[in-house]
Amino acid sequence: MSDKNDRKKPKAPETREDRLKAALKANMQKRKAQARARSDKNDKAG
Repeated sequence: MSDKNDRKKPKAPETREDRLKAALKANMQKRKAQARARSDKNDKAG
């Protein structure tokens, strides 16, 4: 039964470095998406 519980939980980064790496990756993806949205908006307006 413990296997069933283990599968429900997503694996969280264990170390501070892993957490920071994951946060940085998410932040970069967010910024790239924002930059693409701004670029698309400028292309259409121009």
